Amino acid sequence: MTTDATLSTHLQELRRGTVVVASLTVLQTPGYGYSLLETLSAAGFEVEANTLYPLLRRLESQGLLTSAWNTDEARPRKFYRTTPQGDAIATALRSEWTRLDKAVTDLDSRGDK
Repeated sequence: MTTDATLSTHLQELRRGTVVVASLTVLQTPGYGYSLLETLSAAGFEVEANTLYPLLRRLESQGLLTSAWNTDEARPRKFYRTTPQGDAIATALRSEWTRLDKAVTDLDSRGDK
């Protein structure tokens, strides 16, 4: 029998990687951290700001994102965009996601026979 705590741990691990893929995909168009939170939430990716902002900094330090401050408005905001390397990683991760999804679906359908 699976406990709620065990399931929660495994769901957290699964979501951690999917938020990276989703963020790199969304930020192929420049966006602000807060708008990324809203976009991810609307798509079903529940992520806290205190999780997302360190992730954005880590992806930037890995060369997958670039950032710049927009000071045109009353309140300066930092916006992010994927680098060419970030675009390539996003494409590769989505491809791998599709492959893994098919593999799990194939395994699951074996049980139906």
